[in-house]
Order: sequence, then structure tokens, then C-alpha cells
Amino acid sequence: MKRPTISRRLLLSSAAGGVAASLVKSQTDAVLGATQLDPTKMLGRVPSALGSRAPEVAPRRLVSRPVAASVSRTPIQDLFGIITPSDLHFERHHAGVPTIAADEHELLIHGMVDRPKVFRMADLHRLPSVTRTCFIECGGQGAGISDPTNMPTERTPQQLDGLLSTSEWTGVPLSTVLREVGIRDAASWLLAEGRDAAVMSRSIPIGKALDDALLAYGQNGEPVRPEQGYPVRLLLPGWEGNTQVKWLRRIEVTDRPTMTRDETSRYTEPLGDGTARQFSFVMEAKSLITFPSYPFVLPERGWWEIRGLAWSGRGRIQRVDVSTDLGRTWTPAEIQAPVLSKAPVRFRHLWDWDGSETVILSRAVDETGYVQPTLQQLLDARGVGTGYHMNHIRAWHIANDGSVTFGLGALQ
Repeated sequence: MKRPTISRRLLLSSAAGGVAASLVKSQTDAVLGATQLDPTKMLGRVPSALGSRAPEVAPRRLVSRPVAASVSRTPIQDLFGIITPSDLHFERHHAGVPTIAADEHELLIHGMVDRPKVFRMADLHRLPSVTRTCFIECGGQGAGISDPTNMPTERTPQQLDGLLSTSEWTGVPLSTVLREVGIRDAASWLLAEGRDAAVMSRSIPIGKALDDALLAYGQNGEPVRPEQGYPVRLLLPGWEGNTQVKWLRRIEVTDRPTMTRDETSRYTEPLGDGTARQFSFVMEAKSLITFPSYPFVLPERGWWEIRGLAWSGRGRIQRVDVSTDLGRTWTPAEIQAPVLSKAPVRFRHLWDWDGSETVILSRAVDETGYVQPTLQQLLDARGVGTGYHMNHIRAWHIANDGSVTFGLGALQ
């Protein structure tokens, strides 16, 4: 019997939607359903003081090592929409999570200002607040998959790009506080310092501080979680996570970068031409196919929906292209609203898999015209040994038996 064929236009039309849906398979088709007792035959649970997830829904962060200087990754392949639940937001700590009481925490702003001042949390809460939805991503994301001669294959989306999370952040614009203390004309940088045992600190250009920087104390409708900097953190939409200092206790306004340990021994890279790449703050455009991905197996050929995420620290995602033939041809994917600045978007693309071995790819294009590069393009520009801002195109290899692994596989 000949396999039915169906066009993309037909699949997307409302008239044929009901029929088409039965022919298109997605991530749901790769998991087994669970049986349960009939809920219409028994009373349900009573209201509780704190909500919980359904028993079979158990997403977890992936902890690399149970030590103070470590990370935990967000299960991005298991989530919907663009907001990351607060308890699944990725972690990156240099000295563990400090215990800080909000009512005794102080933020000192001093240096090249007219009126140095100490702000308590009650002072910040009294100031006009704003809410911004944006992602935070670790600048070191992708470092383990940048060696083309030793590319791992058994990597899930969580292992590849789980150092990415998105929240609705609420707080006081940093510009408001800086106006209150009166920054001097010669000021051009500031030093942000945290209250953890590492005393994390980074130099930030004054232009970013006066643009969209936030002293964030709210996250997804509740106070910022301790792992994310409670009671207040610096939020710099679109910039590498390391600059967005958590447990913020001090801001010193200066006329030059401070060249701290955290921006010289780390987050600075020597390049092949003898120079160094430093203060590469902005997280460039990136995309990742979250399905199909490792360790899924496509049980049969036919129509499958490719899904993924795309984001850019430069602004809005303008387009996401998908290739199902190792990059020989590219097709624009469907982008799912909302499309916000410096926030991820969901994309989807219908693919009629014929059962042959191939590689699927995605590449993001943002509103500035920046195109997500290949790994080779990055290496040509920076040289080998680079480890930060590895936003190169991610590849998924589909074998004849439907098994999915990371990288180009036998086709590289």
C-alpha cells in the first residue's frame, strides 16, 4: 500500500487541520502512555497551601557535580512556551548559594557619584518598578561541543544548551537608582559586586546600565529564588549570565573597567592573531532543535514535526531556517508568538521523513541581520581553543533506524 502524501499547505490549512493532525507525528508519539484509575469514580484532592505538579510530570535540572562551584541545567526539551519555571531555572555558582535575609541586605552605590547611598530592600520596593521578559544564558554554554575532532554524540538538548532559562523579571531600572545618586559626567563604567563567598564582580559599561539594566527582585510573580540571587540581582537583558551579578551588594561607578579576577582569568579568550577577546557581553543569535533529538527514536517514516527554540541577545528573532538534508537546502520554519526582544521563540517545521539517513539543522537570524554561524565559521574567526559564546549551528544525525544522535555522525 502506498504511503499517503500530504502537502505543507494542506497541513496548515484550517479546513484540513483535523485530517492532517492524524498524519503528523511529534514528540508525544515517542513516549508511552500510562494507565490510571477512572477519576470520575472518586473524589479528588482538596485545595492545598502550595501547588504541585502531576505525579507523572517530574522535570529536573541536571546537576553536573554536587560541589559549590558547579552548574545545573534546565530541561529545555521538556518545557512548553518560553517561560522557565523558577525551580527549573539553570544555576551557575562559583561558591555555592548564600543564605541572605532580605530585611538586612544592603546595596551600596558609590564611586563617581554626587550622593553615595545605601539602599535597603524596602527602599528599592518603594521605587517605580518595571517587568521584563528575557533569557539568561551562561557565556560558557557550548564549550564542550566545539572540538570537531572529538564531537560527543550522546547529548540531550538539556546537556547541550540547558544553561539557558527565561523568566519574567520585576525590579527597579538601574537608571532610576543612578539618577538618584547622580553619576558624574566622566563616569563610563561601573563595577557590580555580589555577596556570595566568591565575591563575584564584573565591570559593566555605563551605557548598558542606563539602557535596560534592572535591579531585579521579582521572578515569575514571586521573589527571586535564592539560586538566582535573592534578594536582588543585576539583570542585563541579552548579555552573558556572568555579568548579571547575583546577590548584588555593591555598585561602584568608575571611569574605566576594573579588570577583576572574574573578567581576566575567565570570560576572556586569546585569539589566533595574538589578541584577546574580552568584554564580549552580548549573547549572539542561536537556535536548537529540541525534537527530534537524542535519545529519541523515530519509530516509522512519515510526517514529523521538528520543534525548537531560537534566541538572540541582540533583539528579536526575525527568522529560523531548517534544513533536513545536511544544510544543502534551507526552509523558513514557522515561528510561534510571542516574538519578544531578547527572549526565545518557539519554531516548528513539518518534515516528511523517507527513512533515509540524514542530518537536520536549524539556524537563527535576528533583527540586526546576524546569522547563526557554523562551527567552522566560528573557528575560522577565533581559532581553536575558544570556549565562550559558542553559538554555532547544532546538528542532529538521523540514522536509517530512526535513532537520533548529536552531530553529523557518519555523514561528516
